[in-house]
Amino acid sequence: MIKNELEYQVSQEWVKKFEQSIVEIENDKKSQINDPDRWKMNRETLQSHLEQLQEEIAEYERLINWDKRQLIQIKISHFSKLPDALIKARIAAKISHKELSQILEIDEQRVKQYEDTDYQCASFVEILEVSTALGIEFETAVMRVDFEEIEAVKQSSEKWRKEKITVNNSIYA
Repeated sequence: MIKNELEYQVSQEWVKKFEQSIVEIENDKKSQINDPDRWKMNRETLQSHLEQLQEEIAEYERLINWDKRQLIQIKISHFSKLPDALIKARIAAKISHKELSQILEIDEQRVKQYEDTDYQCASFVEILEVSTALGIEFETAVMRVDFEEIEAVKQSSEKWRKEKITVNNSIYA
């Protein structure tokens, strides 16, 4: 996800580089003939990266050009995507880090840190404060509890704990 103007500019530069690389690979007839599978894989990889960047650029442009007089709907498929939604809302609202920090009455560096770390350094209360400052309202909040996933996580963490104990015991033995 593109979070600011610098990332936007860098992404545009990478698009040009990927486009040039695709042209170069298309013109490499020798590789295309000698190792067609590798040539195709390389071509598809470059194309995939290019398309991903183009999607991110289009999304950023949509956000920076959003008409603030209209509501924006930002869908998130998973709770872990909430930080992206907060950043997108700020961009669409055309609120700078400085303006958001003034609204929240915190240091501008703290707002930048929130976004740089995808809000990992923010408490739940701080995330709620940012959401309120950005006027975020949830239309529907349907949560599904996957009991099979819970069991898988429990088994995985138990296995990890046992391996950690085994390693620690062998170190101190």
